[in-house]
Amino acid sequence: MDFALSDEQRMIADTAQAFFAEQATSARTRAAMADAGIDRALWTAFCQELGFAGVFVPEERGGVGLGMIEFACVAEAAGSQVAALPLLGGAMTIAALVESDTAYGDERLAALISGEAIAAAAADETITISGDGRLSGDAILVAHGAIADSLLLLCRGEAWLVPADAPGVRVTRRTTMDQTRPLAEVGFDNAQAVPLGAQAARAAMATGLLCLAAEALGGAQAARDRTVDFALERKQFGRPIGSFQAYKHRLADRTVEIEQARSAVYWAACAIDSGSAEAEIALPAAKSFCADAFFRTAADMIQLHGGIGFTWEHDAHLFFKRARSIQTLLGTGDFHREAIATRILDRAA
Repeated sequence: MDFALSDEQRMIADTAQAFFAEQATSARTRAAMADAGIDRALWTAFCQELGFAGVFVPEERGGVGLGMIEFACVAEAAGSQVAALPLLGGAMTIAALVESDTAYGDERLAALISGEAIAAAAADETITISGDGRLSGDAILVAHGAIADSLLLLCRGEAWLVPADAPGVRVTRRTTMDQTRPLAEVGFDNAQAVPLGAQAARAAMATGLLCLAAEALGGAQAARDRTVDFALERKQFGRPIGSFQAYKHRLADRTVEIEQARSAVYWAACAIDSGSAEAEIALPAAKSFCADAFFRTAADMIQLHGGIGFTWEHDAHLFFKRARSIQTLLGTGDFHREAIATRILDRAA
């Protein structure tokens, strides 16, 4: 696999970085935190002006017609600004609908790509599914579930789509750590769902894991960069604090991890785009490694900023909370590392 971005991919990455740096400001993100965790103007521009919501959707289905490498570039840029967008659920649902051949999917896909509709997604094995596609049970940790028009459920290797206003669906907003990606609990009381199939479920999960890994990469890089800038400006004992050995060693360790995370993300993206069997290991590896690298970098960001890093006014806590959220969503690091070990051992056997 060639891990170097092409000129077109670099242009997309630069465009996404510039867009989020200019639009997803700290002030707008904090305002969105008080409005259901979504910057609606940013989401509209993201979907309609740039077309990023459909970046990996085939042109004949109304998308841009690119791939998962380009999607990873966009998600990385979004993560670098801790953007308050329903990107995760939207991307997973779009990926599932692209793999589905139902007429219901065609109706929903255009609305999601344009940003006119919002989707949330959950993976929960506790939901019971009757023979006629009725769901019962409670799905927790549903990102942006309280404002979604559609709910995608991944359960027992199958994907199911339910309108949020369908009979038997109840949504309870929860108070969560990461206010830029608020969570909800979605209950199903014999709610009728539309089956999308096993292939749709695999596509949705792959897209979700890649999205979280790329977001974590972008967040870790931004947290490291902001800490370096602070280290060069802040002086103590007449010299920049970044010149002290302990400070430099901490930043060097995080830099090494971030470069490893970058390789993991684009290895996973390449594996999906090429249809490689390596994707079943590359995706959980990227998600688990990048999430942990982001968490450590965000924690160091707070520590290395000193007293100001603990304040509400500084953005360090936004990065730390997003990192903690990413560690939890779609499986913890331990879960994915165990899955990788199982696949490797099964192959050896």
